[in-house]
Amino acid sequence: MNANQSITHHFSVAGHEGYITAGMYEDRTLGEVFVKMAKQGSVVAGLMDTIGTVVSVALQYGVPLQVLVDKFSHVRFEPSGFTGNKDIPIAKSIVDYVFRWLAVKFLTQQGKQEASSPAASFNDNEIGKGSSVPTRQEMATKEALVFQTQADAPPCPDCGSIMVRNGACYKCLNCGATSGCS
Repeated sequence: MNANQSITHHFSVAGHEGYITAGMYEDRTLGEVFVKMAKQGSVVAGLMDTIGTVVSVALQYGVPLQVLVDKFSHVRFEPSGFTGNKDIPIAKSIVDYVFRWLAVKFLTQQGKQEASSPAASFNDNEIGKGSSVPTRQEMATKEALVFQTQADAPPCPDCGSIMVRNGACYKCLNCGATSGCS
């Protein structure tokens, strides 16, 4: 791995700032990932550093980036929220942001589209037929509604993501599992 070939990206998810450094092979394919959070010594910083190491080892042992992106994009836990990145305006977690950013930078067009399309997007009627970019106020209103309707939702027994009410049941938007249905 050539140390001169890397990209460092500053990001913020709901005010939690960090840096993703992606080291590349000479052919510009991803070879290693470092994720540093602004608050050193915090649990989030330690976990993100560990995730970067795990991803690096997985890539170096031949796990395709697409597999990692498919597995870790759209995982939902705190902190989550606005990012300021036009390609990824809202992240469901810092892990979600990291893997969607990696998809945008290193995957084919199809891989990028799969990562950028939210598993739990609002339908087109809710935000102006999908042709215009929603305003911050519209997104804040939608985000507040989503969090409010999920206040009593349990975690998914399969993947741990927060489930959403689906009639009398709960449905996991991350893996598709259901709970509480007869």
